[in-house]
Amino acid sequence: MRRLAIAGVVTTVAAWYITRRRRRRRKLPRLRTAIPGPKSQALITRLASHECPAITARRARRADALGAAATDPIVWASASGAIVVDADGNEFLDVTSGFGVANLGHAAPAVVAAARRMLDRPLVHAMGDAFADESRVELLEALASFLPGLPKGILGCSGADAVQAAIKTATLATGRAGVLAFGGGYHGLGHGALAATAYHAPSFRAPFEAQLGAHVTFSEFGGAVPSLRDVGCVIVEPIQGRGGIREPPAGWLEELRAKCDAEGALLVYDEVYSGFGRTGAWFAFEALGAPPPDLICLGKAMAGGFPISVCLGTRAAMDAWGASRGEALHTQTFLGNPLGCAMARASLRELRRVDAPALAERRGAELRALLAARGLGPVRGRGLMLAVDVPDPLRAMAGLLRRGVLALPVGEGADFALGLVPPLTIESDQLAFVADALAAEFPREAGPARELAVPEEDEVAGR
Repeated sequence: MRRLAIAGVVTTVAAWYITRRRRRRRKLPRLRTAIPGPKSQALITRLASHECPAITARRARRADALGAAATDPIVWASASGAIVVDADGNEFLDVTSGFGVANLGHAAPAVVAAARRMLDRPLVHAMGDAFADESRVELLEALASFLPGLPKGILGCSGADAVQAAIKTATLATGRAGVLAFGGGYHGLGHGALAATAYHAPSFRAPFEAQLGAHVTFSEFGGAVPSLRDVGCVIVEPIQGRGGIREPPAGWLEELRAKCDAEGALLVYDEVYSGFGRTGAWFAFEALGAPPPDLICLGKAMAGGFPISVCLGTRAAMDAWGASRGEALHTQTFLGNPLGCAMARASLRELRRVDAPALAERRGAELRALLAARGLGPVRGRGLMLAVDVPDPLRAMAGLLRRGVLALPVGEGADFALGLVPPLTIESDQLAFVADALAAEFPREAGPARELAVPEEDEVAGR
């Protein structure tokens, strides 16, 4: 009897250990098929029949861009933490955070739970400017607690919405229609935001140039600041994201602030990409030690996956709109969506709980050390908003995908590099896998790397 009891304990402990090991193994990539797999290819073929061809890059276009065999992109089936599973069951490590959205990881439990509570209530939609709900009140209060000097806001559905709200606000507050933006800046592709976007201008701006007006002028990012005599809005990313993870010279944002104050323009920081702990501070301007803006644009990581954004501003700037007279000057059908507001409120609580800036700083230092140990670099950026110089960022993207890592290039020209913007909750073994995969892709440029272990189908049977 005693032997049976002991055997039972041993079996239980062994089962616990095996389960724990399997769970840990699931945090690393696992490829079951060639990439892309047959299901992904079939779904992309179906998508091509009904989606505008400009949206999803398909075979010939990807081959032209990557200089590789014609392939389709993978099709996502699920995502959790830093792991994305495609339609064929292949598991990838995501170092894009889904375009910088998943600071807490994909499907963060606290955020998902908030969504479920709102769905169970049920309250899925309210009425924009006409009728609010409690979740909108709580979200705007929470946002103001991050930036007490910017206590009022306009909610939207995308980063471009926030940018367009900021431009409108600056126009009303100053009485000037002029906008100053900067080379390499990316603010979105809606017409109002596109007018201030310089990144990839031949692709993004040129087809629509005749519709973008003449109210925006561009200056060199980090260069001499021109006269602001006719300018009401100066918009800048404190650290450029899509433009290459670029920082301005020390003191430049201070100069910009002083120039705006002296000449009566409002300073707008676009932190849609860099906000909420990504750079090792709550906001990139704080990481750089720069003065606060009059308006700030936030989105992406704000709700952990729901499309919601905000433009926050000083009381003086926001009060320039005046009181609503029954028909709002600026609104949308989905402004302050209850589901999105509840998810955003939960996301902000969780970001505070895990101390997102400290987490980004710690993991960012770890990733830099891993890359340096493999002879990769140089690396630029702050926290976990990084870019690494590699000989061919497009080749790196394609090669990493075949190794089970999702990554994207950033920048253009001399600043073209591979972006590394993983979830702040990424784990040490996952960071090591990314560094090893990149070193394996560029063995001549990199130092020694561990042999990559990506389990095949037969290794995962029965897990």
